[in-house]
Amino acid sequence: MEELLEGKEAGSSNSRNWDEAFHLFANVIASENDATKIQATIRLAKMSRYAPENILALTVPILLELLESPPTDLSPLVQEASAYSLKCIASQGEGRLANLIGQMGAVPLLLRLLPNSEEGSQRALLKCLRNVVTFWGQNRMILVSNGGLEIVLTMLSSCSGHSKLILLEILSVLALIREVRKVLWRSRKVHHLVEAARCGSVVSRTRAAQAIGLLGLIKRARRTLVNAGALQVLMQLLKEGDPTMKLVAGNALGVISSHVDHIRPVAQAGAIPLYAELLKSSDPVGKEIAEDVFCVLAVDEENAVTIVEHLVGILRGDDVGAKAAAADVIWDLSSYKYSLPILQNSGAIPILVELLKDENIDVKEKVAGAVAQLSLNEANRTVLANSGVIPLLINMLEDDSDELRDNAAEALVNFSLDPLLGDQTSCILENPSFQNMRNRLMQMHASDEHLDLSITRQISTEQLTWDPGFY
Repeated sequence: MEELLEGKEAGSSNSRNWDEAFHLFANVIASENDATKIQATIRLAKMSRYAPENILALTVPILLELLESPPTDLSPLVQEASAYSLKCIASQGEGRLANLIGQMGAVPLLLRLLPNSEEGSQRALLKCLRNVVTFWGQNRMILVSNGGLEIVLTMLSSCSGHSKLILLEILSVLALIREVRKVLWRSRKVHHLVEAARCGSVVSRTRAAQAIGLLGLIKRARRTLVNAGALQVLMQLLKEGDPTMKLVAGNALGVISSHVDHIRPVAQAGAIPLYAELLKSSDPVGKEIAEDVFCVLAVDEENAVTIVEHLVGILRGDDVGAKAAAADVIWDLSSYKYSLPILQNSGAIPILVELLKDENIDVKEKVAGAVAQLSLNEANRTVLANSGVIPLLINMLEDDSDELRDNAAEALVNFSLDPLLGDQTSCILENPSFQNMRNRLMQMHASDEHLDLSITRQISTEQLTWDPGFY
């Protein structure tokens, strides 16, 4: 046994007889010597990353039986060693072994042992429970249905140090369940979830931030989250986290900010520059989140001024993807009546006109859309025309991109209806793209439809509900 399970170099399943090793392990556990059992069980834990999955599966019932071994002087150490080994095994097999451990009754057993366990054993039991529920989702439901949430919350009120961190990690896993989030809110235990996002491992904190965002989808829960300090914690994650953490925290913060009382405090806390950085990230999901949140925060006029300043800075930069995203936000903000003078005073319009010459088609499409929206306003039309936009738009009517042609045609229709500018568009009155767009807009007016071709932004929940595999 010792020769087969000793040292990292003994880990190759191709060069070792793992069946023989298992039988040796089973024989040792069947002996009366607790010290030998502990030694063999700890060796098994250390070798779990190398052993074949089928061999590890055979050890699970033996280890669970050890957890319930009759009391002896060494039983707490036997219990601790068994829990430690089960914890290591649960992380192997892409969740299949954690599923097996759960199916064999580990979760209720661990919950039953926790209240009377000693400090060392308690930590081992908690770590085992954490891995079992982390690596297999169904085990979370087993834990909740056996009163595990109540046990975790009770222990959180009395534990400290490392044990509390493990409990917070377990809570972050459980909080991905909708009913658990509702219990936390209704029982006024949301502060534990916020604390789980504040401390612990990166994966656990990211998971807790995801749960905060999901809870924030309940409008009445947003104030509770804010009062529990969620804004500050999410801001910290958005500022200091890894790329995945920033995405999750940014989306969660955006959800919470979708409340009239929170829009200004979120901006005052320094969120706008952080979302500007997210807008410049290479991740398309990050860009989408930043665009959505900007359109929410810009409901406040003071916020809109700051947001536009950042957008103009991005438009002046060299990042093509960020420029397209910034133009997309301006497209949306152009539908906010109070934002029109903000955009005019920011110097954004001449920059947009210049970007219509950009080689990147995505940039041109988004900019043309923003120009079309801006051209609905008389003052904007004058600024745009003086910046030389009309010839550029006319040339776009022959572009291969349907979206670019439509956006250009929409803007030109608006210019053609202006008595002061109509003569500049007379040369394209017979253009098919122009005629089709004009007819479409006239039909919309005739049917009393609201003329607003901008995209109405809403905080996306898709990335909040996807399973990022937080193991």
